[in-house]
This record gives sequence, C-alpha cells and structure tokens, in this order.
Amino acid sequence: MSIGIVQFGGSNCDLDVLHVLKDVLGVDAELVWYKEEDLSRFDGIVVPGGFSYGDYLRAGAIAARTPVMNSIKALAEAGKPVIGICNGFQILTESGLLDGALTTNNYPKFKCESTLLRVETTDTPFTSKFKKGEIVSIPIAHMEGNFYADEATLSKLEDNGQVAFRYVDKEGKVTDEANPNGSQENIAGIVSAKKNVLGMMPHPERASEEILGSKDGIRIFESMMEFISKN
Repeated sequence: MSIGIVQFGGSNCDLDVLHVLKDVLGVDAELVWYKEEDLSRFDGIVVPGGFSYGDYLRAGAIAARTPVMNSIKALAEAGKPVIGICNGFQILTESGLLDGALTTNNYPKFKCESTLLRVETTDTPFTSKFKKGEIVSIPIAHMEGNFYADEATLSKLEDNGQVAFRYVDKEGKVTDEANPNGSQENIAGIVSAKKNVLGMMPHPERASEEILGSKDGIRIFESMMEFISKN
C-alpha cells in the first residue's frame, strides 16, 4: 500500500500528513511534487492543506490547473480514494472533482480553532471507522472555508448521502453558533458521487494523536487504509 501526498508551492500541511501516515500508522507514503504527471503507482492520494500559490485568484484555483491534477482525476475515475484537506478541498472543487465552492468566511478573518463535527454517513472509504451521528472533534484553520452550492446541488448532495461531516454543537445539533464560517447547511465535508473522493475543511492530521488533544481524525485515515486493503 502506498499513498501519495501532493505538494504545491505554498502547501504547509504536507509533512503533518506524512508524519501521520508513516510514523503513526506505519503506511508507505511519499511526497509528490505538483509537476509529476503519473501517479499510477499510488493506491490513494492526499491533497493537503496550506495556501497554494498564496491563494491568488481564488483559493485552490491555480493548483487545480497544475500537471498533477490530470493524474489525480484519472485515479479518482478508477475508484481510488482521494482526500482533499482544507486547501486540498478548495483544490478539488476548483478542479471539478467535487461539487460546490469554498468562499470567504462569513466573518472574513482566518479562523483556527477546534470544531465539533457530526458524522453524517459511514458509507464511504473515509468514514467506515465511525458511527453515524457520532460527534468528533477536529480543528479548522482557514479564511475561505464557507461552503457554497446552489439549491439543486445541495439537494443532490443530501439525497445521495454525499455530506460526510457537518458542524454541530456539543449536543449534535446544527446551529448557527456551531458554524465557524457560514457554510450552507453547516457542511464541513462532502464526497463525490462515487464516494471515493472526500473534501473537508477541518484537519484530521491535526487530530491524530492524543498529545494534540484529539485522536478522532486518525479514523479517517484508518478508514481509507482499510478500504484500500479490501480493494
């Protein structure tokens, strides 16, 4: 099993993901520069967080048009799992691999804080280690994490079970107060129609060891590894 972690100019969470995969989970993982055009040797891909190309034009817009994205799209089409975290989520929406867009937070400032998420589905390669409705703690760190989609797209995401995580309060209720960025329907993460591509604004790699205050995020990577081992 081998996982590729894609690096763009301005990525800054790539080494965190590498640490979790290699040192915590013992998985073979490798950093991949954005100019690579053949990722077929990998069983899965992580597009990590950061500020690729300084978030110029729009967050993720430039990275989504780099050579490596064609290979990521090919892997996704072949059914291999792809995770986009924070800036990675933005890149996946900009590239068309996921629906919607990530816009400026309703309070237009960078926010870095712990958030509570409700697991909306366990029927994905990334959430099988959770229980549906479970509340988990995973931090955010972004200024453009406000998920937007038109009404038809929102309905499709809901009807198809493509909403993976939602911001909630400690009782598991969807409230405005629990929403850190103004995302529609408190959406924190979604999957593709085939459910093998996940985009989420919270950072699971920052919640993968007890010393960080939460290990809830490690189960996203564990779910992904289990999926790969069975397919």
